[in-house]
Amino acid sequence: MKLELSEKELEELANQLSCPSGGHGRDVAKLMNETNINMTLSTVNDMGLSDGQSILELGHGNAEHLSNVLKQAKNLTYCGLDISPLMKEEAERINSRFISGKVASFHLYDGTNIPFGAASFDRIFTVNTIYFWEQPLALLNELYRVLKPNGQCHITFAQKRFVEQLPFAKYKFELYDNNTVLKLIQQTSFRLIDIIDKTELVKSKTGEFVDREYAIVSLKK
Repeated sequence: MKLELSEKELEELANQLSCPSGGHGRDVAKLMNETNINMTLSTVNDMGLSDGQSILELGHGNAEHLSNVLKQAKNLTYCGLDISPLMKEEAERINSRFISGKVASFHLYDGTNIPFGAASFDRIFTVNTIYFWEQPLALLNELYRVLKPNGQCHITFAQKRFVEQLPFAKYKFELYDNNTVLKLIQQTSFRLIDIIDKTELVKSKTGEFVDREYAIVSLKK
């Protein structure tokens, strides 16, 4: 059933999607994990993970998907990075066994500056975060910096023509399509590997079922 939300409620939903907080933030994070899981798993499958690699995820949310990431290969290590203190807390609570096993860790950042040294990761991925990047070019350059030589970065986003139909997208969202993402990437040192276009039927965050068009952009250092 479709939910009829007021403008104030739509703006609050957009704020929560960009940076979950408070009691309602946990519910939004769970909803995000449920609605994004196929996009996330498609991205992870496209990464071509190999034994012993190090992974960085940008905007991990509650990270209920982490077990699916770590089973892709042997001896993987994972770092999650988020702007939301609540999401760091939730991810650590849900994935305590991976933290105690020293295969996962979660960290906060300011949305632009990545708190890791150069050439730290074999793979980087991020799903449904690009809309909220305040300094997209600066952040891409940071992702390039922390990626190892020949490492890969995978950016997954819903197409502009889909997102602009969502009633909350007029708040907080910067919308992208393949062309605008490519123009952004061309300003960096990344090399484009591929863009994979996909469509899936999902239940939206306001309750109705919709066909979501999205793309996985694969880049190489």
